[in-house]
Amino acid sequence: EPQVTDLFPADGVSEEELLKGAFALEHKSEHPLARAILALAEEKGLAREEVSDFSALPGNGLVAKRNGKELCGGNRALITKKAVLSKQMEEQAAKLSEEGKTPLFFREDGKMLGMIAVADVIKEDSPRAVKELQNMGIRVVMLTGDNEATAREIARKAGIAHYQASVLPQDKAAFVSRLQAEGRKVAMVGDGINDSAALAQADLSIAMGGGSDIAMDVAKMTIISSDLAKIPEALCLSRLTVRTIRQNLFWAFIYNIIGVPIAAGILYPINGFLLNPMIAGAAMAFSSVSVVSNSLLLKRKRIHEGEENKEVEPPTETIMKKEFKVEGMMCNHCRMHVEKALNSMEGIHATVTLNPPVATVEFSDGEKTLEELQKVVTKEAGDYTLKA
Repeated sequence: EPQVTDLFPADGVSEEELLKGAFALEHKSEHPLARAILALAEEKGLAREEVSDFSALPGNGLVAKRNGKELCGGNRALITKKAVLSKQMEEQAAKLSEEGKTPLFFREDGKMLGMIAVADVIKEDSPRAVKELQNMGIRVVMLTGDNEATAREIARKAGIAHYQASVLPQDKAAFVSRLQAEGRKVAMVGDGINDSAALAQADLSIAMGGGSDIAMDVAKMTIISSDLAKIPEALCLSRLTVRTIRQNLFWAFIYNIIGVPIAAGILYPINGFLLNPMIAGAAMAFSSVSVVSNSLLLKRKRIHEGEENKEVEPPTETIMKKEFKVEGMMCNHCRMHVEKALNSMEGIHATVTLNPPVATVEFSDGEKTLEELQKVVTKEAGDYTLKA
């Protein structure tokens, strides 16, 4: 759950001016980080100013006009197109990222308004929910548009071993597609507009009730609350339901399979037995009673402990992690090419960041040499150099 932790107005700008600008822009956004800013502005009793020509730039931020001036808020790449960050603000932003916080920058025309730090405060039950999913044999991966430092800290607190940072909406969908191409069944959980493409691509899409309308429209399942612990419960309930359906089909057909041949006289040539219509009718009624009774037993299942009411030990996996410097990357497309090339190798899960230009590679099936990695990168991505 995101919360505003710090306000850093630019020189000559008050905290109230910064927050008013952010409030005017963010109130039209459905992004979770926007909710944190709105909550602080409303807590301080600030009046909301109307904006026009509002547009969301997926993975980057928001743009609108206030009093004829362009109001902009988002990540560093978006803001620095028309404004210059001071050295002090650059250093402060780097420090916030290391602490696991997300720096959001705001400007009006070419003038910097300042920076607002938002931290994703992990709910107490989130690490437990992640652990339950892992105990069910599910590999949990976090995809986020936040920078590497913030993503790493959040993943550590939540107990998530695999994550990817600085991911744009189309990259999330591409990541899901890549896993599906490997023959995996993918469930995507999301709550924002930026997750909608990946939700549509996944085999199972789960939207959180506190998220955006478009995420809930696209998803095949919606958790009414924002409690992540409901996800393993939903999966367990789904498995129990499918098992009950199979049992019901058995009880629905077993009477017919046995009764129809007997009613047709299959035993008459042998011992002269014919099935009494009263018995046949009772058997049909009892089949319906069996199906309904078996379905009602679902209410007594302890779904939070899984299908068999016991925890499944997570599969053991030996993972070795190494970091390599990447030379030659100039933009996010370069980063994506290098990351895709590395992930094409069997037994490797790679995360590549642009700033700093580093590839973090996890080996789950034996370590590959630098020469092997470089060969694949050159062949699949182009003229990029890996250095240990």
